[in-house]
Amino acid sequence: MKKNKLWLIHVLLILGGLTMVVPFIWMVLTALKTTSEATMIPPVIFPAKPQWDVFAKVADVLPFGILYLNTGLMIVGRVICSVFFSATAAYACARLRFPGRNLFFALVLMQMMIPSQIFIVPQYLIVQKLGLLDSVGALIFPGIISAFGTFLLRQFFLSLPDELEEAAVLDGANVWTIFFKIMLPLARSGLVALAIFTSLFAFKDLMWPLIANTSIDKMTLSSGLANLQGQYSTNWPQLMAGSLLAIWPMLLIFIIFQRKFIEGIAATGTKL
Repeated sequence: MKKNKLWLIHVLLILGGLTMVVPFIWMVLTALKTTSEATMIPPVIFPAKPQWDVFAKVADVLPFGILYLNTGLMIVGRVICSVFFSATAAYACARLRFPGRNLFFALVLMQMMIPSQIFIVPQYLIVQKLGLLDSVGALIFPGIISAFGTFLLRQFFLSLPDELEEAAVLDGANVWTIFFKIMLPLARSGLVALAIFTSLFAFKDLMWPLIANTSIDKMTLSSGLANLQGQYSTNWPQLMAGSLLAIWPMLLIFIIFQRKFIEGIAATGTKL
């Protein structure tokens, strides 16, 4: 009976995995089709003759080297800022005693409940006043502070025993020494998890890069690909080929750091 249940679970997991892989396979097949094959009804699954030159064509249309660089700078900038500022705010909410601490954390939670689209206009006005429009700095700006990161790391700091701080205080350590040399190393799994989530959120961000930057050499991969979609018609093979060229760095990073990804996310689940 137990073996039958395991067999059923494995079948369901395989079907679920195939369901998630099908869109990626369809994207690869569409990239190798001609425009007529990509728009035929009923749809054609396999191309009659794979069009491998479509990758060279889309590389001529979009400056992928610059798009890779802008996306990388945006991810690195957001990860560094988000991890640092979220860690400091989370440590203050979790371990320090000051007036209005609970109110401050309540405001953080309220920000998580509000749709992010509401902040676009204020963010745009701030970036405009700072003179950062159409720059890499504009891409990094929305990710400087993360309410989700503050909430996530607060849970990690709350799980640490108070005896660690008490022993450090007896040894003459101040707040910053305790934070940097004791608390941050112990919350390493939480920092990794936040860095993973921040990287994924930044890589998928489409709306803000399209609003803040208008020059093609200041766009990211997601906003650059949006330029391939026409108002009345779209070259679907070219768009799918561009999507493949855009996602391979993230796939490669995931394959290399797959264990860290899983450990960070698993640790997040156990700490919340």
